[in-house]
Amino acid sequence: MYLTQGAEAIVKQEEDIIIKERIQKRYRIKVLDDKIRKERTRAEARLISETRRLGIPTPIIYDIQNFKIEMEYIDGEPLKNVINPELSKRTGELTGLLHSGGIIHGDLTTSNLILKDGRIYFIDFGLAFIDRTIEAQGVDVHVLFQTFESTHEDHEKLINAFYDGYKQKYIHADKVLKRVKDIEKRGRYA
Repeated sequence: MYLTQGAEAIVKQEEDIIIKERIQKRYRIKVLDDKIRKERTRAEARLISETRRLGIPTPIIYDIQNFKIEMEYIDGEPLKNVINPELSKRTGELTGLLHSGGIIHGDLTTSNLILKDGRIYFIDFGLAFIDRTIEAQGVDVHVLFQTFESTHEDHEKLINAFYDGYKQKYIHADKVLKRVKDIEKRGRYA
């Protein structure tokens, strides 16, 4: 079953398996395009596995082939449909672990967080990368806060709860929150 197509990949479900395949970019030279797609596919799979080793629930990777990742289908509810302050705090804790490990999700939204059996799973690492800077972490958190603000009436409670969880797990949480505020100011006056 076809699930979605983004700018980079097609995502399909076959029974309990998700297949994410990076699509060819016809505007690139084929040899270069193949190399880029292979590297990005391997990097995404590696970052999913590294995230899981940090103690953060992610889909289990079953197989990697050139431009394709086969992984576990997480049959749960997108966090955007069920978010509340308690779940936001738990998301903050998990994001604190993620950032402590030097991983930036790159698309940290409530659509890329799935609640299943009481656990929050991080999915879609297509834009993820390694970066230990406060700036990159601030942008990651800023994206989530923007999601809260644009889709949830009680966004201030969600932000505060996230921050409570985040600072429990990440030593530099105060620096990141300060950077988030700086990033917000830049956006308003740009």
